[in-house]
Amino acid sequence: MDTPLLQRLGLLAVAGALGTLARLGVYALVGSMGLGRLPVATMVVNVLGCLAFGLVWALAEQQGRIPEGVRWLLLTGFMGAFTTFSTFAFETGHLMSQGRPLAAAVNILLSNVLGIGAFFLGWWAAGLMSRGA
Repeated sequence: MDTPLLQRLGLLAVAGALGTLARLGVYALVGSMGLGRLPVATMVVNVLGCLAFGLVWALAEQQGRIPEGVRWLLLTGFMGAFTTFSTFAFETGHLMSQGRPLAAAVNILLSNVLGIGAFFLGWWAAGLMSRGA
């Protein structure tokens, strides 16, 4: 058995659990504020996630201040459980920084249209399942 791999996976799982708990905490905090009809908690999580992703990535990649293993735990484990919107924002921004605005626009359009479409497809399929049960 590859113990270092198991240790890395265990740390990744812990980082993911912490990201999940952080998301829950933000939802609880924002929810307790009674902020209208918009999904404000989700927006806060997504914005905080984008801010944190940009900070960690820049400190790791551009400044070398965060080791590769720690960056992996923070961005894949913690941020992956906290929000995947931050990864979407990073990848779109990366396309822009490479001088590929059309690819960035296609990424934005397809991710949103296909994601929302898939949500409604799932909703529709669940309705069919409940009628057939």
